Amino acid sequence: MESIIILIFVIGYLSITLEHPLRLDKTVPALIMAALIWAVLAVGFHSGWFSVIDTHEEVFNFASGGVEAEHGFENTLLHHLGKTAEILIFLIGAMTIVEIIDLHRGFEVLKGAVRTKSKRKLLWIIGVLAFVLSAIIDNLTATIVLVTLLRKLIHNKNERLWYAAMVVIAANAGGAWSPIGDVTTTMLWIANKVSALGLIKLVVIPSIVCFVVPFFVAGYLKPFKGNIEVDASEDVIAERLLSSKTMLFLGLGMIVSVPVFKTFTHLPPYVGMMLALGVVWLVSEYIHPEEDFSKERRHLYSAHKALSRIEISSILFFLGILMAVAGLESLVYSTVEVVVNGVPQEVEVGTLRYLAEVLQAAIPNQDIVVMLLGVLSAIIDNVPLVAASIGMYEAPLDSPLWHFIAYSAGTGGSMLIIGSAAGVAAMGMERIDFIWYLRKVAWLAFIGFAAGAVAFLLFRDMIIG
Repeated sequence: MESIIILIFVIGYLSITLEHPLRLDKTVPALIMAALIWAVLAVGFHSGWFSVIDTHEEVFNFASGGVEAEHGFENTLLHHLGKTAEILIFLIGAMTIVEIIDLHRGFEVLKGAVRTKSKRKLLWIIGVLAFVLSAIIDNLTATIVLVTLLRKLIHNKNERLWYAAMVVIAANAGGAWSPIGDVTTTMLWIANKVSALGLIKLVVIPSIVCFVVPFFVAGYLKPFKGNIEVDASEDVIAERLLSSKTMLFLGLGMIVSVPVFKTFTHLPPYVGMMLALGVVWLVSEYIHPEEDFSKERRHLYSAHKALSRIEISSILFFLGILMAVAGLESLVYSTVEVVVNGVPQEVEVGTLRYLAEVLQAAIPNQDIVVMLLGVLSAIIDNVPLVAASIGMYEAPLDSPLWHFIAYSAGTGGSMLIIGSAAGVAAMGMERIDFIWYLRKVAWLAFIGFAAGAVAFLLFRDMIIG
């Protein structure tokens, strides 16, 4: 009967990866998959077909445990829902702050940083902006902001495609070393697998290598040689509001303050994000974006409007996929042999832990497994991959394993245009062809990923040594 739950997950997963051919929003199969997995798990549990295991490795069986086992099942479900809710609240807060900044045209300030006609210089300016911004406001939002900026700077569509593709590489590299730069790093951070300082310490250098190597090579390619007509004389001030700079720096500053808040209070990150959103919301209620600001125009810059602009479908997708993976993690699949006080013992484990044991037996080198995860993240969504890896391994906080997973899952998606949220956003905004990206850009992303992985392994061994 366990195979039914695994089959539901496989079919749902395939439906998510085939989102574009099926013309079906990936949120739909994610929600259906999660609900069906827990429904079958509940029916099987109460019928005595399945046992469930909680995060403390305590196994519950209804046939032998009765009411106590029933409470164990309910607490396991509530625990996973709570952990998922932590991530969703964090993301809703971050997305709302970014939308408030955008309503006040805060990102228009960035246009003033681009004042060059050299294609190569423009490449590096855009790349650095993408790398830094993605670490602060997440790689998806950074990509949307910079592709919008590119539309105002480069009018030639074919030239702009190259820059948009390189933004994807830089944004994914920048998001990998920040706990708020990518959904996967946020998941690892909230799950207490990595700390903010630990992630930065071990992953920032490999991420810089992953960004610099492909940009250095691309600088010598034909599309980035010569000059481009950038309208630097355009009056960028005219497009800003009185509140643009204030809301930009306040919003980014409050997002960056969240890891600091967690470090001092030891509270979960979503609490810090609640405080950050509250402060930004408070200021947005009283600030005057225009000279003659009237009550009738207040709704155009309100947090209520920002909330209406966030992608609820993305939030629901994360809810579905994370709860589906939690169902797999909770299902007792088989037993493995572990050594306790020098004595081999057979213990029951969940599906994901069993998968980890099988992979470890087939591929003894864990580094290769993690790099394969990075390659797979270019083909299928990296969120469930990282969610699965959290359930597969039992490494301590700030283990190099978690940092390498953060790097691989965050940057590996750049190898295909559909392999990351940033890539999908750029693809949708600029109609980037899948085959064009595969032929022209994928190799640049691969050498960046490989170079960064080598840098990580060398740096890790130096630190441990």
